[in-house]
Amino acid sequence: MSMDDFDTHFMRMAIREAAKAGEDGEVPLGCVIVEPAVVEPAHDGRPPVFDPNPSLARILGRGHNQTEMLTDATAHAEMLALSAAFQAKESWRLSGARIYVTKEPCPMCAGAIVLARLDAVVWGVSDPKRGGGTVFRIFDHPGINHHPAIVDGVCEAESKSLLQEFFRLRR
Repeated sequence: MSMDDFDTHFMRMAIREAAKAGEDGEVPLGCVIVEPAVVEPAHDGRPPVFDPNPSLARILGRGHNQTEMLTDATAHAEMLALSAAFQAKESWRLSGARIYVTKEPCPMCAGAIVLARLDAVVWGVSDPKRGGGTVFRIFDHPGINHHPAIVDGVCEAESKSLLQEFFRLRR
């Protein structure tokens, strides 16, 4: 199994989270945070090597949008999944973990991801209006001290379809 398959596996979990949000009348965005199994630890300045087998990974947190239900503008899928992951790790540092989100994180969520020191951000559909990575360039801003890897377009069609159907029914 490859890391592409690994990413697809966990993005499909994030899509299931997004569907839960949609069923609740929330914008259908979902998120899963995963800690892959390490095959070879980091050494000599090289990053660790991860096992691409999803069954060996540890799910640290999951979330889906709950802004309406919780009447909380910060209750984005990523923020809720991050809170769960901090509790699971008993630390605010999530080094070594990957975050899967169905839509590119907003600036608030992108900032939280940088602060949590996640290794990679994987998203389905980009947000050309409010994307924390593509529009605001938070993940590669020279003024920050952590720059996660970016993997975009994973399960893009499924992620986009959930959003389009949700908004089509409301307009």
